Amino acid sequence: MKDVEARDFARAAMRHWGVEDEPRLIKNRENAVFETRTAEGARAALRLHRPGYQSDDSIRSELWWSEALVAAGMDVPVPVRTLADDVLAEVPEAGRMASLVTWVDGAPMGEGDVPLEGTPDAQAALHFALGAELARLHLASDAADLPEGFTRPVLDRDALVGDDPAWGRFWENASLTRPEIEILQAARARLAEILEGQAGADFGLIHADALRENVMVKDGAVQLIDFDDGVFGFRMYELGVAMSQNWDQPNKDALGKALLTGYASLRELPDGAEALLEAFTVMRGLASCGWVIGRYADDHPATRTYAVRAVELCRGWLG
Repeated sequence: MKDVEARDFARAAMRHWGVEDEPRLIKNRENAVFETRTAEGARAALRLHRPGYQSDDSIRSELWWSEALVAAGMDVPVPVRTLADDVLAEVPEAGRMASLVTWVDGAPMGEGDVPLEGTPDAQAALHFALGAELARLHLASDAADLPEGFTRPVLDRDALVGDDPAWGRFWENASLTRPEIEILQAARARLAEILEGQAGADFGLIHADALRENVMVKDGAVQLIDFDDGVFGFRMYELGVAMSQNWDQPNKDALGKALLTGYASLRELPDGAEALLEAFTVMRGLASCGWVIGRYADDHPATRTYAVRAVELCRGWLG
């Protein structure tokens, strides 16, 4: 969807909330996201959901989940209901569904492929805070009274390293060389063995996309945004996602330790958590390598960037 079209569709969507506004486009990727205002004048984020990425029921479930998290005391974006008292609105002109959620102040923790700002101690402190926030999320999710019909995708062993992974057959990334494919396949086989031994592992609702861009920081506190990729998945995968952008940071070990320590301050970690964190970090790298397939041209720089990260993660992990 072109940016000009997205702006037209956003104006049409806002009428479902009784607002005549000129929303400001923030990003146009999986979803088109805009900054706008509610009828009461409060800042809000409008999302035009990508067709076919999540079902309408799954999107509604994400928003119900957010409401349950806020009811449990968490500070996350919560849906603003339409004039028809729904969390979703259909925008026929766009062929998309739209949702409006409350605005979160602060600045992103960082961005991918850019070194983290701040001193090593400040970076570790943020990762400790993020670990604690993810533990808080898991505790609140387990305690949530979710409505009948709640549905979100499941990111289990097959969806991560099976024959048809949820995010794409990463070994078919067009930029990979034959030796690189062999490295990814070796890691995939080893990861499958690890997950085979995770029967009964901590599994439940997770954000599944706690990348730097989705972690807002204000006065040292962190808040999660963008629950669009939320799934039923391994809790340690959650932490692996958070570490996946640190793969080339010189202090990555210290950041991983801080993340785990923050999590353990509120919620118990499994045995062998450090080794599992490394394994699930690699899994996220592989998932991202598959995610670019079909989203970018085979010769697009991003296709190769994600492939290189996956290969280097696997090579370092396999030793």
